[in-house]
Amino acid sequence: MKQELTNAPLLVVGAGIMGAGIAQVAALAGHEVLLYDARAGAALDAREQLGQTLDRLVAKGKIAADVAAQALARISAIESLPAAAKVRLVVEAIVEQLDAKRALFQQLEAIVGADCILASNTSSISVTAIAQGLQQPGRLVGMHFFNPVPLMKLVEVVSGLQTEPAVAQAIFDLSGAWGKVAVHARSTPGFIVNRIARPYYAETLALLQEQAAPAALLDACLRAAGFRMGPCELMDLIGHDTNFSVTQSVFVANFFDKRYVPSLVQREMVDAGLLGRKSGRGFFDYRDGAVKPAAASLALLAVAAAQRLGLHGAGAVAERFADALQQAGVAFERLPASDWVGLEVDGAQLRLSDGRTATQLGAEVALFDWPLGGAGALAWTPSLHASAAWAQAAPAWLQRLGFAPQRMADSPGLVVARTLAMLINEAADAVQQGVCTEQGADAAMKLGVNYPAGPFEWLARWDVGAVVRLLDALDAHYRGERYRVSPWLRQRA
Repeated sequence: MKQELTNAPLLVVGAGIMGAGIAQVAALAGHEVLLYDARAGAALDAREQLGQTLDRLVAKGKIAADVAAQALARISAIESLPAAAKVRLVVEAIVEQLDAKRALFQQLEAIVGADCILASNTSSISVTAIAQGLQQPGRLVGMHFFNPVPLMKLVEVVSGLQTEPAVAQAIFDLSGAWGKVAVHARSTPGFIVNRIARPYYAETLALLQEQAAPAALLDACLRAAGFRMGPCELMDLIGHDTNFSVTQSVFVANFFDKRYVPSLVQREMVDAGLLGRKSGRGFFDYRDGAVKPAAASLALLAVAAAQRLGLHGAGAVAERFADALQQAGVAFERLPASDWVGLEVDGAQLRLSDGRTATQLGAEVALFDWPLGGAGALAWTPSLHASAAWAQAAPAWLQRLGFAPQRMADSPGLVVARTLAMLINEAADAVQQGVCTEQGADAAMKLGVNYPAGPFEWLARWDVGAVVRLLDALDAHYRGERYRVSPWLRQRA
């Protein structure tokens, strides 16, 4: 089978948002594109809308008028699949139902030539399962775009059990020629992005269920760590019905692995019809006149002079604290050999979370979250046995160090640390199981869901031993399978 697809004619099946976006990208790249939809007139309507989209790009100076005109001329709406008999590539973007996709490809196989590659834009269905029943299952591959297709750079090239390597490589190369960044993935539940991203939602939902903090606080802390949107506002945007459905499908597909268990909090929201922006209410209220709650903003707290101030530990966080204290003109003693990171103020401890609760570590103890970003919201918590004086002094010291302290319940791993540890852990398992490479995981999460860094980039800035210890502490606290450490991480620790 020839795999050269440069300027090859192609068919896009499904003229919805995704299909139209794929057609636009392919036509601008120089391909003759046939657009088909089973709904009468839908393909023609989509072509007309694409013309308007291209005109807007011209008006904004994004593309030249002649480029837009040529691209639109390359797109033809067709009313029957046999009209696409001579295409070299089919990209399917129909409803996310296995039976519908399987039936479509079996129909197409009787129409297109033997050298035509069949690609599915599925976001979660097994490519192996879609290929079942095909005479040439080796030519079926996943080509998962992200919405909006013209803007999002990532394409997951998903190989099923029988996908020929040359077919996957042809789609990988074609994606690059279209200006996309392609990553190879093996067909497992959720592929790369939808699998690795589960903890970003799941950890916040778990904290909400145990009433550790309100949604606005959790979102603020993760935005301060560099995420464009907090998990609560992101789930409101996606729609809780959609997000819950994806979680359920990953849970079922992984034979009810406790790591992917859906949230009772989210199920209640779906049952109540609180689906997020599209219903007017979710975690936040989007109705006219509603005011979105914000994380607490503390007035500047006074810091009492310390008779003895020690800076414990080594590494990036300790150096950041040292710089802040020096700039503030505060005298302190460096204790780099300590096995914890943070401040000791006249015997009381303000420690970087290691996954244990503050109460486990002592009375005059307060914990702070991993300060991944710049100045901004940072979760902290005092021990249940801390004195009132230390519970007041700890956030004052965090303010002096440049943060906006956000008090939450004494939950292990707080917010950012446990979320990133679980994202790293999920990515490590994906690599261990051959789903993707470390580089593929990093690229996929940055380009597919706009993470500020990839999981292995975070790991390089952190420490594999610290990540494993934090996960082990979470596992000991909750006593379940959810926080079990990936063998990939355990070996490297």
